[in-house]
Amino acid sequence: MAAWRLRRAGTALAASSALAAAAAAASAWSSASASDSTPVALGAARQRVTQPGAAAPPRAAQLAALAGSTAAEPLDVLVVGGGATGCGVALDAATRGLRVGLVEREDFSSGTSSRSTKLIHGGVRYLEKAVFNLDYGQLKLVFHALKERKQVIENAPHLCHALPCMTPCFNWFEVVYYWFGLKFYDIVAGRRLLHLSRYYSVEESVELFPTLARNDGDRSLRGTVVYYDGQMNDSRLNVGLACTSAVVGAAILNYAEVISLIKDESGERIIGAHIRDALSGKEFDTFAKVVVNASGAFCDNVRKMANSDVVPMICPSSGVHIVLPDYYSPEGMGLIVPKTKDGRVVFMLPWLGRTIAGTTDSSTAITMLPEPHEDEIQFILDAICDYLNVQVRRSDVLSAWSGIRPLAMDPSAKNTESISRDHVVFEDYPGLITITGGKWTTYRRISSE
Repeated sequence: MAAWRLRRAGTALAASSALAAAAAAASAWSSASASDSTPVALGAARQRVTQPGAAAPPRAAQLAALAGSTAAEPLDVLVVGGGATGCGVALDAATRGLRVGLVEREDFSSGTSSRSTKLIHGGVRYLEKAVFNLDYGQLKLVFHALKERKQVIENAPHLCHALPCMTPCFNWFEVVYYWFGLKFYDIVAGRRLLHLSRYYSVEESVELFPTLARNDGDRSLRGTVVYYDGQMNDSRLNVGLACTSAVVGAAILNYAEVISLIKDESGERIIGAHIRDALSGKEFDTFAKVVVNASGAFCDNVRKMANSDVVPMICPSSGVHIVLPDYYSPEGMGLIVPKTKDGRVVFMLPWLGRTIAGTTDSSTAITMLPEPHEDEIQFILDAICDYLNVQVRRSDVLSAWSGIRPLAMDPSAKNTESISRDHVVFEDYPGLITITGGKWTTYRRISSE
């Protein structure tokens, strides 16, 4: 059923399906921050997205709205970056009745936001670290993510759904350990729980996941623990946010690069940006009371436009995924490798008639088109091969991609895996607010802040 829903969703255009659930999306922002929303503005936003034939204005109109702002009549907010966070900020601000603009250097969701594991999840690994390291920050991240997970699925049921994930156990200690751990995951979710986790015997597990290995070297399978997280079509959800924000009044423009930031006469505050339209080559100025830097891994580049001496704060981490044939996983059931040789977690999930597996977590350079390295691809293959009864071959890899996680850097950290995935919002130059880090799952909460 889950795979059928995904195939059905894949037949529609992102923009049209986004508008089909736009009313729910607009309503959801009020639940995130109802105390700060303007009822009149929110009501107007709902009315716009529910009108028959509602559609985003043409590109020329969007460009005119951005270029038409002046220092005397600026936009309220100019967002730089068209990923999940940037489009979320634009939608949140527009539903509050603010005049909003958004520019994206490439296409919407062309960066990290379209290169995720396709999961809406709280983070089982983060919960484990929170418990054993007594890390309240990690626990808070899981709590908020689990709360948002349910809301995102309800907002966009045409793009998101619950997905059971199987955790193999090869000794009785693992059975008890993962059963208790995932029950705690259920408890933390509270009323936002998708479905209760449960234990399955060996025979039941093999029936649910036919390619699951009964033996791992000299160890025998003792059963599995299945828990539920959410799965999404990340790029279409991102484009849906962009389209919905345009429908409710934001002026959004892709292939529009910020060349420089504009300062006031005293040079003490950012009041806008100088932008180049990549399609026409023309340049124009857009003025705004506040510029929100939501450019992900490239946020340091924007910060340096305001202050060339700013200290870099992005620690880029590479997340690689591979696509395998459909027979690697059954429809409607994922598999989690709970601990690889270096202590990481690898998922193997059904996706649009294929199987995706990942991810890695290693330091990388920041580039426009990150490419997966052969050792990262082999790492994923090695991680899943011991858990499957089919031969895992390099030639089975149909495609691979790499996304760059924009993690806030801790100079004392030895690797990116140990850095918290929570987001950071700060103003290191008047008029320029930078937001980075965080998870796809919590984009609404990040945007609201």
